[in-house]
Amino acid sequence: MAFDIEMIRNVYASMSERIDATKKIVGRPLTLTEKILYSHLDQGKVKESFIRGRSYVDFKPDRVAMQDATAQMALLQFMMAGKDKVAVPSTVHCDHLIQAKTGAKEDLARAMDNNREVFDFLASVSNKYGIGFWEPGAGIIHQVVLENYAFPGGMMIGTDSHTVNAGGLGMIAIGVGGADAVDVMAGMPWELRWPRLIGVKLTGRLSGWTAAKDVILKVAGILTVKGGTGAILEYFGPGAESISCTGKGTICNMGAEIGATTSIFGYDSKMREYLMATDRKDVAAEADKVASFLTADSQVYQAPEKYFDEVIEINLSELEPHINGPFTPDLATPVSEFGAKAKENGWPLELEVGLIGSCTNSSYEDITRAASIAKQALDKNLKVKSEYTVTPGSEQVSYTVRRDGYLNVFEDIGGVVLANACGPCIGQWARHNADKEMKNSIMTSFNRNFAKRNDGNPNTHGFVASPEIVTAFAIAGTLDFNPLTDKLINKNGEKVKLDEPMGIEFPVKGFEVENNGYMAPAEDGSKIKVEVKPDSDRLQILSPFKPWDGKDFTGLRILIKARGKCTTDHISMAGPWLRYRGHLENISNNLLIGAVNDFNGKTNEVKNTLTGEYDTVPETAKEYKKNKISTIIIGDENYGEGSSREHAAMEPRFMGVKAVLVRSFARIHETNLKKQGMLAITFSDPGDYDKIQEDDLVDILGLDEFAADKPLKVVLTHNDGSKDEFLVNHSYNENQIKWFESGSALNMIRKQNA
Repeated sequence: MAFDIEMIRNVYASMSERIDATKKIVGRPLTLTEKILYSHLDQGKVKESFIRGRSYVDFKPDRVAMQDATAQMALLQFMMAGKDKVAVPSTVHCDHLIQAKTGAKEDLARAMDNNREVFDFLASVSNKYGIGFWEPGAGIIHQVVLENYAFPGGMMIGTDSHTVNAGGLGMIAIGVGGADAVDVMAGMPWELRWPRLIGVKLTGRLSGWTAAKDVILKVAGILTVKGGTGAILEYFGPGAESISCTGKGTICNMGAEIGATTSIFGYDSKMREYLMATDRKDVAAEADKVASFLTADSQVYQAPEKYFDEVIEINLSELEPHINGPFTPDLATPVSEFGAKAKENGWPLELEVGLIGSCTNSSYEDITRAASIAKQALDKNLKVKSEYTVTPGSEQVSYTVRRDGYLNVFEDIGGVVLANACGPCIGQWARHNADKEMKNSIMTSFNRNFAKRNDGNPNTHGFVASPEIVTAFAIAGTLDFNPLTDKLINKNGEKVKLDEPMGIEFPVKGFEVENNGYMAPAEDGSKIKVEVKPDSDRLQILSPFKPWDGKDFTGLRILIKARGKCTTDHISMAGPWLRYRGHLENISNNLLIGAVNDFNGKTNEVKNTLTGEYDTVPETAKEYKKNKISTIIIGDENYGEGSSREHAAMEPRFMGVKAVLVRSFARIHETNLKKQGMLAITFSDPGDYDKIQEDDLVDILGLDEFAADKPLKVVLTHNDGSKDEFLVNHSYNENQIKWFESGSALNMIRKQNA
């Protein structure tokens, strides 16, 4: 039986009335996305239609999910909200703090020792406030959610950008910062700008070497890393219906890499089969009753151009396997062109490591397809040339594939099976010799491949592909290889060719697990005490940020003018810094250390205008803060791309930054800045970025009349006394302006609950 089945029944019970009311208001057929959004309005039945890309709307999500790295700050904030229990079903999943080093058993034991204080804190807070707790080793949050909590037509938010994975089971699932999660857990409405809609029509059928992963790799190449910003992708068509539920999850998962709010597929037989296989027959039965509400109206898919803002069509029968990268997940190359492109660009041809698994590709189907390629290495006497690792997505998948012999195949070819955790995907990888920063190539079935993302080495060229393609390339050991056409020389000197991968969606003997790692919370947590040691370097009780003083920002110093790609990894790195995710003061020591300073082309070296000397970004920020000098961050396009980590917004706030002025923002990061009481603004003319000089004093004027759709003015006073003035835009609405005035959204909640 499913978790929270009564909640699911209640969601379905209200759908008919809400969707019928919506059709009367908007006067046309509805997409699936619209059906779910309109049926989750905080106000209940719709009273007006909303404008895509403009209307801010309050929603009532069905549940919240948090992973251990982001849950720390989210729950530290929730503890300040004045609530005794979470208002909606919520869970914590311990998957980020387990470093991959030698193998699953040893790595998990080491993580338990190194992170016991944090795990104990998360377990006790969860127990006190009615939150389900998934212990370390239980699995990666998104795989566990897909197996246990996601349901067609539902709506959830999660403190991880890849929360969108649940779209594979027909759910509107959106990655957010911890402050957003606090809103929902505290029983407040959750706000989102009504998204644009991109329809992706899939025809044909996947076959041979082509996998579901190749669909999103292709889409990423079409839309780029910011092409989905402010939009939801809705996949449909006969091709969509033929893809497995977990394959759909893979596609939705990597929608985060194109900036999409989320991605979704309509309810179909593949989803029903997955619900049945994962012991949720009751959810399937309820979904069957309202199936017409769990997909778009037929007219929408018959004439998608009328109902979507943009339509992309992909014929799966013609789709070739793709490999994306390096350094960005949208540089898409068909496998037939990859070797030549690698040579042309001077990418290191030797493939040092192949890594499969992660939240993106660790289903039973993924493992069996990759294992079928690995088995050929044994059967055809091929030597595996690259190192090889496997990261199962959950204890349920891990236990089942071990039972069925697939993990043994990987180990027999020299592979290392890692813990059911994020590991190398998020930089939790103790890779040998990475500190030497040598130029090298790796290939993964993960989702992100920014510089330094996996191993901390800026010269590691990370490529993203399906698990079976990664496995084939690991066997070949070189980027100059096409498994569809090329032959390899085996140990006997014979030329052999790899056959197409073979896999199955579900285990013949069914899924099995001895201990799934779930701990239910206490019925009454009022007597449970949550303690944080005052001298802890891992956890720190938060102090509220100060409210706005009612004055314009004047005399701001420039902390950094970031050039080019500046993701949340650049703003607040993961890897070894994950240990400080519950300690705002300590983690602020990584503020923007990965960003390139436009004034000198260097990372983590900015000018302290008080001394005239250059220092690290964090030390310079501390010096300004100590001298009560407020600062501003200048950024480029799509600033804050990537993870949902709100630390990238909380750190500058803590360090005395008043405003972030950029050419454009990534959606989640812009919201996180607003939630923390920061001023997030964009150049009206992107060319004004070039006017900003290193020693400038910056004034931001017009805050006394701060209002929606009303630009503010920036005045630059240069070192020679000359000035430049220009307008800047913002996307604040009336409620978000109150967050700014209160000092943070959390300050507003605390006032309301008081």
